[in-house]
Amino acid sequence: QVQLVESGGGLVQPGGSLRLSCLVSGSIFRINSMGWYRQAPGKQRELVAQITSSSSTNYADSVKGRFTISRDNAKNALYLQMNSLKPEDSAVYYCNVNGRRFSAKDLLRDYWGPGTQVTVSS
Repeated sequence: QVQLVESGGGLVQPGGSLRLSCLVSGSIFRINSMGWYRQAPGKQRELVAQITSSSSTNYADSVKGRFTISRDNAKNALYLQMNSLKPEDSAVYYCNVNGRRFSAKDLLRDYWGPGTQVTVSS
């Protein structure tokens, strides 16, 4: 069973920083990409940042230059360093892993964590 658990969310003032962590337990044959998504009340879930198996990264325009995604393969961990936070960054942040569970013949599927709340407010 694959489980993802996020941590590091909380309340921070505008301009502040937070570092989100995601620990992945359970084996996945091949990971295609890992990423962070967020969902604010009344809005659709959106991609924040993504890192592929070749370590290329992709960011939403709204967070470029402020957020940095990284991974530690040895720890099966994914991180999101968030700097210069704005009130509009407030949302539940979800960790995502996209991969093949047992073999190269498996379909790609998404695994999700339960989410961690980030609130940016003075």
